[in-house]
Amino acid sequence: MPTSTIVAAPPETLIKRRVSYTRAFIGLMRRDFRVLRREIGPFLVRVAMNPLLFLFIFTYVMPHMSGGNALNPTAQMAGGFGTVLLPGLMAVAIMFSGIAAVALPLSQEFGVTREIDDRVMTPLPIEAVAIEKIIFSALQSIVAACAVFPMAYYIPSPHVQAHVTSWPFLIAVMVLSSLLAGALGLTIGTAVNPKQIGLIFGVVVMPITFLGCVYYPWAGLGPIPWLKYGVMVNPIVYMSEGMRAALTPLAHMPEPLILSMLSFFLVLLTWLGIRGFRRRVIS
Repeated sequence: MPTSTIVAAPPETLIKRRVSYTRAFIGLMRRDFRVLRREIGPFLVRVAMNPLLFLFIFTYVMPHMSGGNALNPTAQMAGGFGTVLLPGLMAVAIMFSGIAAVALPLSQEFGVTREIDDRVMTPLPIEAVAIEKIIFSALQSIVAACAVFPMAYYIPSPHVQAHVTSWPFLIAVMVLSSLLAGALGLTIGTAVNPKQIGLIFGVVVMPITFLGCVYYPWAGLGPIPWLKYGVMVNPIVYMSEGMRAALTPLAHMPEPLILSMLSFFLVLLTWLGIRGFRRRVIS
C-alpha cells in the first residue's frame, strides 16, 4: 500500500519566503510611520495632555494653595506625591498609547469600509499583521513614557525623588509594558463591536487605571488586604510597580514577580488578540 510523503521545501524557497515576509513587514511599519508623521500633532497632544494636567494640579497647584497640607491630602505620602505619581503616569501613558494605537484604528478598519482587507492582502500570514500592530504601538508607547519623565521631574513641587536603580530592569519593564499595552489594545479592538469602542474607556480602561496602582503604591494597600490581592489580576499594576521599582526609592513588588507577571499577561493577551484578529479578518 503506497504511503504519502511530505516533501520539505528547498532551502532556497524558505530563504526567499523569509525575505518576502521581512520586506512586507517593514513595508507595513513604514506605512504606519508615514501616517503617524502626518498626525504628529494629535499624537503629541494625546501623549502630553493627561500627565501634564495631573502633574500641574496635584503636584504644583495644590502644594501652593493656601492652607498647604490641609488642602492637599497627598502631601503626606512618603517621598511626595510627585514621586508616587511619576511611575504611575508613565504606565498610564504606555497603556493609553497602546490602546489608542491599536484598538481605535481597528474599530475603523473592521467597520463598514473593511480597510483591514488592504493590510491582510500583503504577503504575510494574518498573525504577522497582528504582531506588526503590537510592535508599532509598542514603539509609540515607549515614546509616550519617555515624554512623561521630564514633565514629572520638573513640574512637581517639591521635586520628584527619582533615579534609575537598574537600567536593564527599567528597559525590560518598558519593553514588556509597551508590548503588553499593544496586545491589550489588539484584544480590545478585536473583541468589541466597532460601534461600542467608546464604551470601553468607561467600562474597562478607567476601572483598570484607578485600580492599577497608578496614583498609589501597591504596598500602600496593606490596610485593605482584599483589594491588595484582588488588583493583582490587573496587568496595569505590574506596569506601575515596575516603573516604581526602577525609578523611585518607594516600596514596591518583588522585581521577579513584576517581570514574570508582565511576561504572563503579554503572552496571554497576545494569544487572545491574535486569535480574535484572525476570527474578525476571516469573518
